[in-house]
Amino acid sequence: MGAILQSLGRTVAAGVVLVIVLVLAAGSGIKYDHAWGAFVMRFLHVASGVMWVGLLYYFNFVQIPSMPKIPDEQKPAIGKVIAPAALFWFRWAALSTVVTGLLLASMYDGYLGALLTFARPFTAIAIGMWLGAIMAFNVWFIIWPNQKKALGIVTVEPAEKAKAARLAMLTSRFNTMLSLPMLYCMVAQQNGGL
Repeated sequence: MGAILQSLGRTVAAGVVLVIVLVLAAGSGIKYDHAWGAFVMRFLHVASGVMWVGLLYYFNFVQIPSMPKIPDEQKPAIGKVIAPAALFWFRWAALSTVVTGLLLASMYDGYLGALLTFARPFTAIAIGMWLGAIMAFNVWFIIWPNQKKALGIVTVEPAEKAKAARLAMLTSRFNTMLSLPMLYCMVAQQNGGL
């Protein structure tokens, strides 16, 4: 077991194997139909969303508040190693969440049309999808470009670096704020809460 858990790749592969075992254990009880396909797509959407929002919360609840407490000589480890890796997974998880969400929505009559009309009974999912789209836009077109400046991936003057760091942080906080109503809407659609 230690050999599996010492490697992230092997750990994730073991998790996938466990999911396959669970599917096989269900045996003939599974009907491989539209509902099964929608379930698989929802699973992929939720897994992507957990990665995305989990990293959003890591940045806002752990990394940003901890940075002032870290000695200056140790900060390069965060800025040069940890933050770029976390931002890689953050932005690709955002994209994966949007893509799997759109694929999932396309599997249900009315969901994609609701994006434009907010018509009942799809109001909650429409609001949730728009909030998610705004958040993903912020990740790719505001947070990431500004983080590249703040982390020194793109060379800029010190004043512009500080300005970029602040804009990235404020946009990340904005996404944290939007994440709560977005998550509410996603759950509400399935459970009649809006």
